[in-house]
Amino acid sequence: MEVPETDKFTAPGILNKVPAKRMVSRFPDSGSVDEALRELLSHWGDMLSVLTLAFSDEKVSRMVNLWNPYQCMVTYNFSRSASYFESGIGRGIGFRDSNQDLIGFVHMAPELARQRILDLAATQFEDGGAYHQYQPLTKRGNDAIGGNFNDDPLWLILGVSAYLKETGEWPILDEMVPFDNDLANQGTLFEHLKRSFYHVVNNLGEHGLPLIGRADWNDCLNLNCFSTNPDESYQTTENREGGRAESVFIAGMFVIYGEEFARICDILGKQDEAGKARTLIREMVAAVDEHGWDGEWFLRAYDHFGRKVGSAENEEGQIFIEPQGFCIMAGIGVEDGRAERALRSVAERLACEYGIVLNNPPYSGYQLHLGEISSYPEGYKENAGVFCHNNPWIMIAETVVGNGNRAFDYYRRICPAYLEEISDLHKTEPYVYSQMVAGKDAWIPGEAKNSWLTGTAAWNYYAITQFILGIRPDFDGLSIDPCVPEDWERFRVSRRFRGAEYRIAVENPDGVSKGVRQILLNGELLEGTVLPVLEPGTVNEVEVLMG
Repeated sequence: MEVPETDKFTAPGILNKVPAKRMVSRFPDSGSVDEALRELLSHWGDMLSVLTLAFSDEKVSRMVNLWNPYQCMVTYNFSRSASYFESGIGRGIGFRDSNQDLIGFVHMAPELARQRILDLAATQFEDGGAYHQYQPLTKRGNDAIGGNFNDDPLWLILGVSAYLKETGEWPILDEMVPFDNDLANQGTLFEHLKRSFYHVVNNLGEHGLPLIGRADWNDCLNLNCFSTNPDESYQTTENREGGRAESVFIAGMFVIYGEEFARICDILGKQDEAGKARTLIREMVAAVDEHGWDGEWFLRAYDHFGRKVGSAENEEGQIFIEPQGFCIMAGIGVEDGRAERALRSVAERLACEYGIVLNNPPYSGYQLHLGEISSYPEGYKENAGVFCHNNPWIMIAETVVGNGNRAFDYYRRICPAYLEEISDLHKTEPYVYSQMVAGKDAWIPGEAKNSWLTGTAAWNYYAITQFILGIRPDFDGLSIDPCVPEDWERFRVSRRFRGAEYRIAVENPDGVSKGVRQILLNGELLEGTVLPVLEPGTVNEVEVLMG
């Protein structure tokens, strides 16, 4: 309970207890407490029943129905701000973090997602960049923890797109939102999305790939930093002037979320805007094809001097997880077989018993031109640890190429419900995701740390529900596109979507991983695989036959 500054004391040295007593008075007896608990049960029951899974494997059902969405709501409430789980005055509501968190809770609390989107957009700059965090009490950007992370703007397109697909509430794009919380300088939310898109276009390097800035998603890959002072933070230290480092990871992001932006433009009737965006997206794909492919996997980046990072030419850090996930999710290399080659390299070089490590081989000593990533011991954190947040990107990439067996195998490796038997090693709670698990090169592989507040929660929920189970909201309906292990015979999903209930029964008699032979909607054969938006309050039976 936060008491206003002017009301904190009733007399010098005497705290104002009136608000606390008012709260206590709400529960004068056991009956009022029981009623409050019933209300709490109803609250969570309503949220957790938006999507429910009935499946023979109790562990995956438990995660999908209870613990994973619950953790997603915790990450909404706290983001990465100071709490029982995170500490330090530098913690806050992350621009990158919270836009990703949205994909895990927007279906349960769309009204909260809407406000979070507007709050985040209000911390964006005129050029499309953004504060890396804002403070939860003031909702104002906090530049004390650093900025110029060039992946940040694109995550806003992900968050808004997820909200539009879930709710169909297009008027949000007309909301006037300030830049840098300056009410004298505002633009529509759509204008904010446009500036997010063009922030990448306006910050390209010599290979036509996006400039990385201070860093991209991997805060510890500091290619323009060159820090020699152990007392300074990589997040805030001055970068070398004229930073030239480029990110193949952001290039993959740009292709995915650029297409989302173009689709939004299409629906709004802005065909010219959509056409320009798609031309720029094709140019980015061409840049990745020419400069981002290393022969067996996608490069990670080019450093400040134009040298390859994440290449077979390097002695250490030859392959990284992030571009393999995002470039394949973007469809790059899918038609010509490069995607499958990259995923084979992931399986051979990065995957281990406890998940998929971030890079391989690990860095064995500090490298000035790489930054913080090379300061960690081998197998920990960003230096070849299993950074669980990005494992779902590979799960989703496997579904893109139709490999449900491997997608679910990777899901199991980091899913808490499947780790109960090794709790003595794993250390963290066997019902919530952790940020990191020590990788295969660590002193104690399999030991986890930093549970609860991690983007792992949202991305794993997104991967299992929308790409493995394949129940995926889209702008015009609910797409049905499962990609499951071949030995899955059947499963059932109940999904509330825009006020209607869809009871979806999936049968897999031929033991395939991917492919839908037919869908019956309320007994009628459906053309295509997208369930239309139906009347609110209706209950609809959906029969899906894979094959």
